[in-house]
Amino acid sequence: MEFQLGDRIRIEKDNVEYEGIVMPSTTHHIVLKMSNGYNVGISPEDANIILLQKVAKDLSAPDAFGTKKSTKDKLPKVSILSTGGTIASKIDYRTGAVTASFSADNILRTIPELTEIADLSGKAVYNILSENMRTEYWEELARAVAEEIKNGADGIIIAHGTDTMMYTAAALAFMVRTPVPIVFVGSQRSADRPSSDNVMNMICAAKVAVSDIAEVCVVMHGSESDDMCAIHRATKVRKMHTSRRDAFRSINSEPIGFVEYPTGEIHTHLEYTKRSSQQLELRGSFEPKCALLKFTPGASPDIISYYLDAGYKGIVIEGTGLGHVSHEWVPMIERATSMNIPVVITSQCLYGRVCGRVYDTGRDMLKAGAIEGEDMLPETALVKLMWALKMSDDPDAVKKIMSQNIAFEINERSLE
Repeated sequence: MEFQLGDRIRIEKDNVEYEGIVMPSTTHHIVLKMSNGYNVGISPEDANIILLQKVAKDLSAPDAFGTKKSTKDKLPKVSILSTGGTIASKIDYRTGAVTASFSADNILRTIPELTEIADLSGKAVYNILSENMRTEYWEELARAVAEEIKNGADGIIIAHGTDTMMYTAAALAFMVRTPVPIVFVGSQRSADRPSSDNVMNMICAAKVAVSDIAEVCVVMHGSESDDMCAIHRATKVRKMHTSRRDAFRSINSEPIGFVEYPTGEIHTHLEYTKRSSQQLELRGSFEPKCALLKFTPGASPDIISYYLDAGYKGIVIEGTGLGHVSHEWVPMIERATSMNIPVVITSQCLYGRVCGRVYDTGRDMLKAGAIEGEDMLPETALVKLMWALKMSDDPDAVKKIMSQNIAFEINERSLE
């Protein structure tokens, strides 16, 4: 039985029937998108395959993804920089674990549709699972991005593990002023799993990379189905689920927009920085000795003392509610600020804005020198503080930087 991407088929195997739309597959399995939104991978061996409906347009053709067929030299030039992660990983059948083992070239081979969207080149900057990310890797990646842009890239795609993608994306948003799109993309499930999201995420990322959105952003599944990807601002995005394909959410902000799949059409909802509206610039680096602390009821202020004695240069605290800690923590916050070590207050609530002027404890924290983190995500505040401490060693200047909106990390007004 011959069929193609987009056809509706029924597979009868082992007395079970599976019906759905044929999806891209990187293994010998046939991958079906079923009506319940889930993908299933079925070996064609000893299976009865029935064609139910031909697709109106050949989805394996480039123009089905919203791209006109064109010669390679007329397509935008996009660089794929691989850092590792699930999108560049596969199952190691010796251990049963997922390992980072694919290069950027593997991504191009397994998703040939990308070559019809842009003139692509790719290289591995490093090849790690994202839990092994370090601040010096952020700096190395920023330099690699800048080099690709200097060499004529019209857009950048960064393949990255999802667990710490929000940290790296925020780091590049602060460090790189870009005239072209810089798009982070990952996948929750590796390429050799039937429910992998790598193909759709990569294709949508490529569409954004050749768009007019010249910002650092994260492009990932926008729903449980394979119907769209969301375009999140780098400083406003957070991974909110351990395993769902639509794990990423924009916090205290709408996404910039969405990419329809498979058409590739982009719909934007926010104002964004336009292509070529600013010059390429690398700004600063990152101070690794900063800590992100979570206040909990009864937690000892000695936690702060530990980091001060260990030579840390900055502290971000996830307080409760509007950004509170117990009164016992206030003297230790004052000790830190008296040592010219900035303390930034954010909220465990994630949504909303901190405000230290409502309750006595908040006012005491402000008197002790704490800096309000506005509506920044705790992770974004940490990355920004790391960056600010390398931009200036003057405590007043650092406080001013932390209070300024540098890369869309602070909204002037809180969203309801």
